[in-house]
Amino acid sequence: MPSERWKISVGGIVQGVGFRPFVYRQALAHGLAGFVANTSEGVAIEAQGQARQLEDFLVALRKEAPPLAQVGKIRFAPIPLSQDDGFVLHHSVASGPVSTLISPDVAVCEACLAEFFDPADRRFRYPFINCTNCGPRYTIVQRIPYDRPHTTMRGFTMCAACQREYDDPSNRRFHAQPNCCPDCGPQLRLVAMDGRRVAERDEALSEAVRRLAAGEIVAVKGIGGFHLAVDATNGQAVSRLRQRKGREAKPLAVMVPHLFAARRICRLELLEEQALTSQARPIVLAAKKEGHGLAEEVAPGYDQFGLMLPYAPLHFLLLQEGVVRALVMTSGNRSEEPICIENNEAVQRLSGIADCFLLHDRDIHLPCDDSVVGLQAGMIRQIRRSRGFAPKPIGLAETGGMVLGVGAELKNTVCLLKGDQAFCSQHIGDLKNLEGYRVFQQSIGQLGALFEISPTLIVHDLHPQYLSTRWAQEQSVPTLAVQHHHAHLAACLAENHQDGPAIGIILDGTGYGPDQTIWGGEVLLGDARGYQRFSTLESLPLPGGDAAVQAPWRIALSYLHAAYGTDLPDLPFMEAHECGVILTMVQKRVNSPLTSSCGRLFDAVAAMSGGRQIIQYEAQGAIELMQVAGDRLDEEGFPCEVYAENDMLKISVRSLIRAVAQAVQAGMAQSEISRRFHAGLVAVFARVVEEARRREKINTVVLSGGVFQNRLLLEGLGASLERAGFQVLLHKELPCNDGCISLGQAVIGRAALKKR
Repeated sequence: MPSERWKISVGGIVQGVGFRPFVYRQALAHGLAGFVANTSEGVAIEAQGQARQLEDFLVALRKEAPPLAQVGKIRFAPIPLSQDDGFVLHHSVASGPVSTLISPDVAVCEACLAEFFDPADRRFRYPFINCTNCGPRYTIVQRIPYDRPHTTMRGFTMCAACQREYDDPSNRRFHAQPNCCPDCGPQLRLVAMDGRRVAERDEALSEAVRRLAAGEIVAVKGIGGFHLAVDATNGQAVSRLRQRKGREAKPLAVMVPHLFAARRICRLELLEEQALTSQARPIVLAAKKEGHGLAEEVAPGYDQFGLMLPYAPLHFLLLQEGVVRALVMTSGNRSEEPICIENNEAVQRLSGIADCFLLHDRDIHLPCDDSVVGLQAGMIRQIRRSRGFAPKPIGLAETGGMVLGVGAELKNTVCLLKGDQAFCSQHIGDLKNLEGYRVFQQSIGQLGALFEISPTLIVHDLHPQYLSTRWAQEQSVPTLAVQHHHAHLAACLAENHQDGPAIGIILDGTGYGPDQTIWGGEVLLGDARGYQRFSTLESLPLPGGDAAVQAPWRIALSYLHAAYGTDLPDLPFMEAHECGVILTMVQKRVNSPLTSSCGRLFDAVAAMSGGRQIIQYEAQGAIELMQVAGDRLDEEGFPCEVYAENDMLKISVRSLIRAVAQAVQAGMAQSEISRRFHAGLVAVFARVVEEARRREKINTVVLSGGVFQNRLLLEGLGASLERAGFQVLLHKELPCNDGCISLGQAVIGRAALKKR
């Protein structure tokens, strides 16, 4: 049978994951000659042999790829024969447009851990052990191709032993760009609060563990940034961390050494265990167990812990010493600031929080906080998508122009579209300070540079004062303003490869409406091409604007005034507050913008029924209101009226508020009030959606917005709609909160380009 030569290109996540040596081994196994090389587009192969050998080779490329590889499109074409003697590996070739992908940072693999714990191995207890199957990627790469000179490892020259591994196609570390060992790689050092060097290498680790056991707060430099670490069983130490960081009540993440320890602390479902042990190693929200043994100060008043397992070799050392059995590992920042990534920056910004700093000299190019996930409606869903997931692309149903979505003000992400892929950034956070704005700009530049994306359109939120909006309008590229809740709808449709139209129930805290009111309890009809507002919660005054968000009793008082006028019922929560000033603000409409926010409705009901009057973190009152319901809804919910106004259906907040007030006056327990309130919302939104289907003949429903992080509402409403025969779409790869906004903006922008 005559020989043939094929030119093969492979796209996807195929660089820095051991794909070239895999190709080399497969080529030898199939008796092929030729070569393989990295390019800007992925991996280029020329293979020569008999047709059947080549066909089997192509099948193996997809079916037997290395663990971290994600093989995308494989293209091949016949080319003239050559005189190759064998199959060889070439160096990277940087040419043509970039279309290759970069792996997220992933947890240290089992093979590396076996060496790590082997006293006879030269990398025994080395905190930076890695190979082609594990370790840092996205946070150290600066440009494509993914080669060592293009990473933050470029300053470390490999020793002879590491170089031999790096050059050996049969070795697990062949072309592992962060490859290193104790003789040639990064090292630890411990410094005091003032930056004075205390210890180095093994002594630095031992001293850090000793200080953790003594109740000190240690700032630990990891893969995507710094953690603030403290003994999770030491209540005083945890309280001191809270006080210094300015995080009084919000739950703190906990790292435990292994799955068995996690099972002692939380009641874990199979899917939660799989998430905990996955390569991404996210923080997993899971139900607390009685007698968990952690300090109550870790997650006070919360029925879940945010658990994670070690993912960097250094984490194993901190926990394997046998001194501290669980560590609080919270983001290394002050409240509302981005995570620290540079040594000097951390010592400066975290001074006064950390007692000492466990540093290393491998630079972090881009901050990447821990991802957070939770089990909701039968699958693990994103709450904060970051390390371990970004910048893995989200596949789209259609291709089109390059578009940039710059996200929302809170929980900001950015998203760039190229071809049929959406590249969503890591979680950036809140754009309310200079540091957050700097990371926002850096992330746009990083994604654009890595994937050579030059957008022809920048899409931003409708709100004119957002920093992301201002940045977009300062660029030389055309811009498009998109309403916040329309972006939620479009994002969920895009994730599910649905074109629409759909009925979108979009429930959150804040979104600027074209009528200049604050939206947040919306039923929209539409898709990426456009929308109409079919129904909404009543818009009621928010006394003090943002100040009311921090003081839900103000919202409760305002909503009671809307429901009863001046003849307010006498409810217990009112006794602790000076109500007169707030009522005057509402009556005279002084600094009291109108809002239809479902998040604010939750706040009001929580405060009215005896819950949080002042919150210390976002949605605290609403979360606690959900928790007291005990994971179930009542069969009978509070009645909620629906009426027509200006060609829209209005959901009567007043009727719900009156029902809650009557229940409080009757002495109903808050747990029962919560169950009936949730059930009432499920029933009224189901009624409205039924009416939308009757009028518009649409059977697909999207559930999006931060309020749907409430598992009772998400699962209750989803199940109710499915029983009624609706196709219900939920987010799968992005959070339902504002972390999905940038994707929605981008796909709306692409639809606008196509329309033009």
